Amino acid sequence: MSCPFCRLISEDGAQWVVREPSTCAFTPLDPLAPGHTLVVPTAHHADVFDTPAEVLAETVDLVQRLARAMRVGLNATGVNVLNASGPGSEQSVRHLHFHVVPRWSDDGISTWPTGQSQHRFVGDPPARLAEALSAGERHRN
Repeated sequence: MSCPFCRLISEDGAQWVVREPSTCAFTPLDPLAPGHTLVVPTAHHADVFDTPAEVLAETVDLVQRLARAMRVGLNATGVNVLNASGPGSEQSVRHLHFHVVPRWSDDGISTWPTGQSQHRFVGDPPARLAEALSAGERHRN
């Protein structure tokens, strides 16, 4: 089993926050903040492109419930929800996962990008996205 998250799930090798039939949440090895949690589907799906809509919906539902729990249980005043999908995104583990990071106004960290992409696109990106959505196209790479 080459996927580290699948191995954690099958070997019960994580510090679990919650385990459910289709999703689970556990602490990362190097948390950005107290309570930083990873939310993943229990079945292997590489990224948002590969994940069936119903599994993605269940995973995001757990993200939302966990964010609410951070507000109540940790007195967080906000959360950052981070995901990287696909090779151009710096995805570190090819298993869909969301980092849910509790935030406080005085926590001294930033999880927001500090620069802009150097990639240039010829044409109108919003119009191309609208066209792709209305045509029902699926990007699989």
